[in-house]
Amino acid sequence: MSDAPVPTPASSPTPGPDFDDMTRDIADVPAVEVITTVAVHLMSAAAVNLGLAEEGDQHKDLDEARKLIQALAGLVSASATEISSFHAAPLRDGLKSLQLAFREASLVPDEPGQGPGEKFTGPVYG
Repeated sequence: MSDAPVPTPASSPTPGPDFDDMTRDIADVPAVEVITTVAVHLMSAAAVNLGLAEEGDQHKDLDEARKLIQALAGLVSASATEISSFHAAPLRDGLKSLQLAFREASLVPDEPGQGPGEKFTGPVYG
């Protein structure tokens, strides 16, 4: 057993970050910012699972991509009228690109209207 004192947070030589200063109050974040941030995260994750990132085939998982695109389509469709076309249009474009990339990546493509998210967006054609 050692006689060395156990460091406490107050005596620690390098204090940790002050999370209170780093965190915005969630009430101060506009809904459109939360929605678009979530949508961008879903898009990014779907793109990686479609194999569109560097070392793409290593991370390719079409089952996961389908789930992410489906969730993205639901979010974009449900929130489009709330976030204005200024914000919704780029999200719809990104969603359509992912839906087309999914169809291209699939060995047996879904029928038009049956692909991920198409129950929300309608059939997607290239």
